[in-house]
Amino acid sequence: MSPHPGPRPVSAPPDGAAECRLLLVRHAKAVPKNQPIPDFDRPLSGRGEADAPRTGRWLADSGLTADLVLCSPARRTRQTWRLAVPALEEPPPVVFDERLYDAAPSLLVSVLAERGPGLGRLVLVGHNPGIHQLAVALCGSGPQDPLERVRSGFPTSGVVVVDLPGGWGGLTPGGGTLAALWSPAD
Repeated sequence: MSPHPGPRPVSAPPDGAAECRLLLVRHAKAVPKNQPIPDFDRPLSGRGEADAPRTGRWLADSGLTADLVLCSPARRTRQTWRLAVPALEEPPPVVFDERLYDAAPSLLVSVLAERGPGLGRLVLVGHNPGIHQLAVALCGSGPQDPLERVRSGFPTSGVVVVDLPGGWGGLTPGGGTLAALWSPAD
């Protein structure tokens, strides 16, 4: 994945109906599932610990800010965000929501719709396959090559930025526009 022309700034909508921006962040690379620890408690691997700060730097360098971060409470998602935050000039508040752990896209949409009204920009730090399925479902328009890359996968530490012209009510299949994408492999 590589970035395409930079995302434009979005201000917080006064009534929740203006365009909103959703930043989907997949957690960094974790240790393999075959470890003798519960999935929820899997920590980041060495590669993940190196990649997560790069995600934060890309967010900062791109001027992407948020009003709120919604993060799965799993160890690897918490670690990813903790390692990304130092690059941000003004880190947004974080809510660790148990419903986000390994959630299906429909549940992710419910949490976003609940938390989004009154906010212009949200970050969601989550897990595949749900976060990838959500990105694919929401991105109904945007540059063709980046859209194809979003459809082909969502790498660890990757970021997909989706503009929602209809505000948080635009969390419908095809309702978003792909504004940017990035991964550490870029």
